[in-house]
Amino acid sequence: MQQKMFRLVLFFSFFIKLANAQSLLEHQDKYTLADTLRGSLRPERTCFDVTFYELNVRLDTGRQSLSGSNRIVFKVVNDFSTLQIDLYANMNIDSIISDGQRLKYRRQFNAVFVDMPDTLKKGTTGEMTVYYNGKPTIAKRPPWDGGFTWTKDNNGVFWLGVSCEGMGASLWWPNKDYLGDEPDSMRIICTVPNGLKCISNGNEEKEVTNADNTTTFYWKVSYPINNYNVTLNVGEYEHLSDVYVADDGDSLALDYYVMPYNIIKAEEQFKQVKPMLKCYEKYLGKYPFWNDGYALVETPYLGMEHQGAIAYGNKYKTGYDGRDYSRIGLTFDYIIIHESAHEWWGNSVSCYDLADMWIHESFATYTESLYVDCMYGPDTALKYINAKKSSIGNKNTIVGKYGVNEEGDGDMYSKGSLFLNTLRFIVNDDPKWWSIIKGMCDTTFKFKNIGYSDVVSYFNQKTGLNLTAVFDEYLRQAAIPVLQYNLKKAEGDTFVLTYRWHADAKYFTMPFFISTGGSEKVQLNGTPNWHRATITLKKPDDLHIRNDLGYFDLEKTKD
Repeated sequence: MQQKMFRLVLFFSFFIKLANAQSLLEHQDKYTLADTLRGSLRPERTCFDVTFYELNVRLDTGRQSLSGSNRIVFKVVNDFSTLQIDLYANMNIDSIISDGQRLKYRRQFNAVFVDMPDTLKKGTTGEMTVYYNGKPTIAKRPPWDGGFTWTKDNNGVFWLGVSCEGMGASLWWPNKDYLGDEPDSMRIICTVPNGLKCISNGNEEKEVTNADNTTTFYWKVSYPINNYNVTLNVGEYEHLSDVYVADDGDSLALDYYVMPYNIIKAEEQFKQVKPMLKCYEKYLGKYPFWNDGYALVETPYLGMEHQGAIAYGNKYKTGYDGRDYSRIGLTFDYIIIHESAHEWWGNSVSCYDLADMWIHESFATYTESLYVDCMYGPDTALKYINAKKSSIGNKNTIVGKYGVNEEGDGDMYSKGSLFLNTLRFIVNDDPKWWSIIKGMCDTTFKFKNIGYSDVVSYFNQKTGLNLTAVFDEYLRQAAIPVLQYNLKKAEGDTFVLTYRWHADAKYFTMPFFISTGGSEKVQLNGTPNWHRATITLKKPDDLHIRNDLGYFDLEKTKD
């Protein structure tokens, strides 16, 4: 992500992060003006709302550079004469044109402040075109360290992939690089040497062969899109197509763009897509970007959730690059399952601020378990979720710092999934729980940008419970709650269980379950105060406090 040192905690927690999208920023106590300009909503950003981008780039594969333009169409939210766009300082701006006039601009770090010739009035619309060129940042370790991957395929043919989550789309094209402002639609135009194909987001509109031995590809995105999801994939691609039929009979186009020597492998591996889409439709609703279709695009890096053009680089292996990422023996292709989940969580339901990237990653990781539940059953799904515990550090908060373009800890993946599983058993009503999950991404927040408070309010309203302190404990505190308990024999088979929660969040209360030797589970409610419950046990070891149904630590206190 940004050009900062990466944190190494434990090897396996680092490995877990590598299995998911982008690497994390190192947490820091001091932030620069550059951080604020990139991450905050200042007047020069709040004054306009982007409605459309038309990005037009020409690639120089030999020099590893590009040139082109981006037409930015916007609504005026507040009167302004200066606005901010973003483009990395190593990229050159040739000119900025609006209504035939060359606009004045000035740079501060990677921010570009553009002066309009006249004050634009609230309620009107405007547009400008930024002409630029340069050599985009080269990804040192894609996709975790973002940028361009210029390489060659197994046949020695040029192959390019782009990945820029965290570092931001402004590393290669000028835009309002703030997660909370997505264009309503977009066109991507890419010119490459003849013999190569450029695969981007959405639907291909046309291909034009030019007189200078190049081909121009036109792609159109008809939905809102995160800037970091905009991508280019250039290579000697072969196209495979299929169709998924939804429960209501609608047909969804499936497009697979693969290296020519991997066609047979792809035909077999991508058979996992239709059952996955069926499972996700059951739990989350229909694929959100229906008119743009679903696509997997083979990439020279592991994977990324690019909207409608999901980057696939798992080399047609099971698990994560051939390793059993599930840790319980499941053999599905992790990259297909996880990155596709982001079409609902992250691409449709999106966060405003990078600090709330957990909304993308926690829900997407939890969705893996929904796939497992659907394909292998609920008992296996529960084992799958709990197998992730060993990778969690509980050293930093899942929610990051707002306004400085910093996301939270990598625990947002595994810990976030376990947190959501904990909420499920707090609700203790599966029909209600599944309706809450589905309603969140299929209706309430579909194609919307949201933040922490939106999620908490939604769950409080839909569950009828006050879950504010529970969210605070798991997402805004580093440590997880500890259930302190003691078991004493009373007489015969009667025992007295005393218990309370030790937690960092104020006013923390949460139910938990116990089993007493049988398969039935009993729900108890814990608070920071000591409580007593009389239970019947044949022997003390028959007491099982079910921290597989909730994520918390246990501490047995002394008599």
